[in-house]
Amino acid sequence: MKRKLEISELIFRIISCTLLTIFAIACLYPFLYAVSASVSGKHAVEYGEVVLLPKDIQFEAFARMFNDNMFWNSYSNTLFLTVYGTVWSLVYSILGAYALSKKRLLFRKTFNFILVFTMWFSAGLVPQYLNYLATKEVFNAVGITDDKWLVVIAMGMAAMNIILLRNAFEGVPSEIEEAAIVDGATEFQVLSKVYIPMSKSTIATVSLFFAISRWNGYFWARQMISNKNEHPLQVFIRLKLEEFTDPEAMAGWNEVYASDSVIYALIVCSIVPILIIYPFIQKYFAKGVNVGGVKE
Repeated sequence: MKRKLEISELIFRIISCTLLTIFAIACLYPFLYAVSASVSGKHAVEYGEVVLLPKDIQFEAFARMFNDNMFWNSYSNTLFLTVYGTVWSLVYSILGAYALSKKRLLFRKTFNFILVFTMWFSAGLVPQYLNYLATKEVFNAVGITDDKWLVVIAMGMAAMNIILLRNAFEGVPSEIEEAAIVDGATEFQVLSKVYIPMSKSTIATVSLFFAISRWNGYFWARQMISNKNEHPLQVFIRLKLEEFTDPEAMAGWNEVYASDSVIYALIVCSIVPILIIYPFIQKYFAKGVNVGGVKE
């Protein structure tokens, strides 16, 4: 038999559902508008007639974008930064978190304090930029001229994600590790066969954090990658926006679609991969944050 809700509890649920619905609509509307504006006619977009649903549907903006070789080049660069950047950051973070989770680690408290300290205080933008420049010079000295690798390696660390993984590893029962060691497991086997499988929810969550960060990365990619052929998608979108807002560049524009439609089409294509991947990882998300975010 269901318990009858009290008036105060009923009011709370109604308010909560109402606020969550409003919040969901506020998050969903910009994406729906971008989709509608990307396939709407020139007149409807330029005169603000598109509110929710598309008008004078056409796909010329997508056709122009798909026929642009620089679009596909930037897309491949973004995939490169996302895949390799996520793998590098994940390996780096797992190894660091595993070491910091061990009480037998010498100066463990000091290392943990230094890690957390970087979250409280940052050296600043200029020192970070100079550090990346120094790293770039080292790369050039050893023959690595592809600036994408600089972005992948130099931005590999995220203190918050290491802390999440460390806390998850600390939650693994020590008896399981001791049993594995008795059976002859090496340190690497303990990590790969015990800790990683038992922390897959947190690892999946951290992987999502890294992937989104790399996929949406703009500032340092713009600053450190000088070759336009190596620019990721977000930088490409920004350059296109600058081009379409330049009166001289747009003086001869006579297409059947608005220039804004191309920008919205680019935005839609940059969002879709994350929307496809997220549902497969979402089931691990809440569990991973709860496990890794609470230290026992």
